[in-house]
Amino acid sequence: MSEITTLLARARDGDRLAFDELFERLYPELRRLAHARLSGHQRGAGMETTVLLHECYLRFLGAGSLAPADRGHFLAYASHVMRSIIVDAVRAAGRERRGGGAEHVTLDTFIAEGLAQPHEELLDIDRALDELARLEPRLAQVVEMRYFVGLTDAEIAEALGVTDRTVRRDWEKARLLLAHALKS
Repeated sequence: MSEITTLLARARDGDRLAFDELFERLYPELRRLAHARLSGHQRGAGMETTVLLHECYLRFLGAGSLAPADRGHFLAYASHVMRSIIVDAVRAAGRERRGGGAEHVTLDTFIAEGLAQPHEELLDIDRALDELARLEPRLAQVVEMRYFVGLTDAEIAEALGVTDRTVRRDWEKARLLLAHALKS
């Protein structure tokens, strides 16, 4: 049994020190994944890599129990948590942009409304991904791990216990289904 698997087992049993050590050991990899997700796109609601990782850590702690059996499952779960954090940040930024709790004033902005904003696009993808998860949970996991975290096909295959080829097929199928959902 690897050190990571041993730490996961101890963390599942409620050992907080084991969880902290696990997070510390996987921190460089989690940081690389978080940075890959946030680079290349507009930073979600001003979010930086370190903030995303610290929020991820706090959400792990808030969950109370840790279920992943190995490193791959841990990274898959981390990808789900990162997606949730990014989407929550984008939603919060959207509320602020629309004035938060302030009274709304209608203006004639029909041209601006037709332009897709990066944050709105991310929220559309999140909604389409939720629908995909209801129909094909593994496809949604593949998209989550690839799009929201930037895992490679090999890393996704390891996390899901499938082959690289299966991941590539799932990715293509998911892309088609999401493209159709986003057009609707």
